[in-house]
Amino acid sequence: MAKIGYARVSSKEQNLDRQLKALEGVSKVFSDKASGQSTERPQLQAMLAYLRAGDIVVVTELDRLGRNNKELTELMNTIQQIGATLEVLNLPSMTGIEDENLRRLINNLMIELYKYQAESERKRIKERQAQGIALAKARGRFKGRKRKYSLEHEGLQHAFDLYQEGLTEKEIERKTGINRTTFRRYRQKYGITRNDKTE
Repeated sequence: MAKIGYARVSSKEQNLDRQLKALEGVSKVFSDKASGQSTERPQLQAMLAYLRAGDIVVVTELDRLGRNNKELTELMNTIQQIGATLEVLNLPSMTGIEDENLRRLINNLMIELYKYQAESERKRIKERQAQGIALAKARGRFKGRKRKYSLEHEGLQHAFDLYQEGLTEKEIERKTGINRTTFRRYRQKYGITRNDKTE
């Protein structure tokens, strides 16, 4: 039996120091710098491949393992199918309970409650955001995301001219600095065409 740590932060700019310190007592640590919305994280997959029956996966908080409720449940099922268990450091410890099955049952129940609470909180945040936007719209204060270019924008007009002269979107991007996907969106928005069909 081994304790295997897993740590995660959402971006390369964040550091893992706090989590790694909390995981100092484990045998091996796997860590990712990636969003928790997907399970396609290299070190998470490496950790699952490394796990053996009887091992304990240790995370500082459940959302380090994942933030998507469905994928988090699938991950926990994968860990259980391997024969390993999950320990979440910010949840109450089960070390005082000698019966392993009872300890696992209580631990799983607490994790399910934690997941439900976290999911409910995310839903409440989204609802409050939607209500705030609706209220701001009703008061005429919500403008949405500001458009990067207006039809009168000199650079955009120059890009349209180049397009009508026959330049490709790649060439236009190089000459004007306007991303070709952005340019295409504005071209379609304003109905800018040319006689030939060359893109």
